[in-house]
Amino acid sequence: MFQTFESSTSPEQGPPRLAALRAKMAEVGVNGFIVPRADAWQGEYVAPCDERLAWLTGFTGSAGYCIVLADKAGVFVDGRYRVQVKEQVSTDVFTPVDWPEVSLSAWLAEHGSGKVAYDPWLHSPKQIEALAASGLELVATENLVDAIWEDRPARPEGRVFAHPVELAGEASADKAARLGKVLAEAGESAAILTLPDSICWLLNIRGSDIPRIPIVQSLAILRADGRVDLFVEADKVVDLIFGTGVSIHPPEAFIFVVAGLEGRVRLDPASCPLAVVEALTATVSHGADPCVLPKATKNEVELQGARAAHARDAVAMVEFLAWLDEQKPEDVTEISAAQALEGFRRATNALQDISFETISSAGAHGAVVHYRVTEETNRSLKSGELYLVDSGGQYVDGTTDITRTVALGEPPSDAKAAFTRVLQGMIALSRIRFPKGVAGSHIDTLARAPLWMAGQDYDHGTGHGVGSYLSVHEGPARISRVSDLPLEPGMILSNEPGYYKEGAFGIRIENLIVVEEAQPLPGGDARDFMSFETLTYVPIDRRLIVPGMLSREERAWIDAYHMECVRRLEGQISPRAEAWIGQATLSL
Repeated sequence: MFQTFESSTSPEQGPPRLAALRAKMAEVGVNGFIVPRADAWQGEYVAPCDERLAWLTGFTGSAGYCIVLADKAGVFVDGRYRVQVKEQVSTDVFTPVDWPEVSLSAWLAEHGSGKVAYDPWLHSPKQIEALAASGLELVATENLVDAIWEDRPARPEGRVFAHPVELAGEASADKAARLGKVLAEAGESAAILTLPDSICWLLNIRGSDIPRIPIVQSLAILRADGRVDLFVEADKVVDLIFGTGVSIHPPEAFIFVVAGLEGRVRLDPASCPLAVVEALTATVSHGADPCVLPKATKNEVELQGARAAHARDAVAMVEFLAWLDEQKPEDVTEISAAQALEGFRRATNALQDISFETISSAGAHGAVVHYRVTEETNRSLKSGELYLVDSGGQYVDGTTDITRTVALGEPPSDAKAAFTRVLQGMIALSRIRFPKGVAGSHIDTLARAPLWMAGQDYDHGTGHGVGSYLSVHEGPARISRVSDLPLEPGMILSNEPGYYKEGAFGIRIENLIVVEEAQPLPGGDARDFMSFETLTYVPIDRRLIVPGMLSREERAWIDAYHMECVRRLEGQISPRAEAWIGQATLSL
């Protein structure tokens, strides 16, 4: 099994660790210390040695902060984690704070005083600039959590391996030359790269430093002439052959090379650590990491790989759903369901890893958006409840992510109505055509409108970018209220509206989609339009749909979608699953 189910934190660990941190703060003469979820690479997923926020507070979500003051410690979490944080931290000493509704600077201005310290390797210039609005004195210091973390795990030593051009679709030297030319045309001599997935994409390499995400923790400098300096431990790349344009350096040399750069050097103020910025003596040119947009707009080879990976993954999902329907709910637990699903993915003989910890949640656990089942929280499924499973696989040709919500027996009527509204939002996004230049924020409303009309909503984005055998959560493209990046052909996104009733159930339906150029319509304007190609073809539970709530076009869409599921899976699944899918895809 890739997934484990041990609890990595507990609320009672927090108070003594918080006391130790405050003692360290007093020793170095500061009134506060900021502990972010991110590591030096500003990643959503971090190595065990960088799980500082979880170690201190017990909170294991993928985003957040803790600001520790002498008499108060705020744990800042967004809408995905409002339920989870209350279960994971000791509220006797930690105060959950709704973020970003309450900004870190506003909270600091109200509760803080004196000097507030931070680790300059864990914050970008943009983040520190925002914190400065508190009016308090911000001081860079050593990491005070590291100073008291006695049993801190070692740094990852995972191997680095080549990602073949047959899967990448473009040689790394060609990528570097192409992006180097972009820098040269902008009058920039180099770009500092600190995002591991950018570096992996650029050099056509993958790694194993982070569980579930095949990246290598490294740093790089891309030169305007296409040369690349890669800063990584030599024993990680001992078996790799790089082209003549790539030079390997030890990680500790990075700051010294940065300090010696000349000309105008590009860095991304949203992701580059402040420590790197302060080491740079050359002229700073603020701009986006030059790899992020080309990485997000997949080429045709990568898209073909994504289609193949999703077809393979659909077989595993359908086998799992067929198996689940055969069981008595009470005979299945959240853990045994997750184990069964991983088993079906392994049976493809192509699974490299799961793409994130499977969210296997029954009943009220479904309302915890990023619920992770453990041996302590594990429970049996129960007839009359909903079961939500959000999961994915890492295959060498693509990364998958799919959520299905399943009825266990006869579901509550309010759950069926909410499910149907979520489905309407998902269909609306699947069917939409939009002009070139439209951003994710412009279409996010489509997925929420049916819920809004019923006075309901959800506290997460509607869609995130997905990598090509890289991160399952990939920037910069997303479907969200705050995304102003125009959507471009080749971007793979999730389409996952949801609804969560605390203490009762959770609902989410997720397909992956890819932006494509839309075919012109008779009588339409002479302008470029975009649409979405669906990558995920796995039946959606008809038992949760209220047909009378759907329009004729919506019913036609779901029936056509289910017919396409049958067509694509014909001959690929077991007789048992064939029988199941025949019933699961009956016309509405």
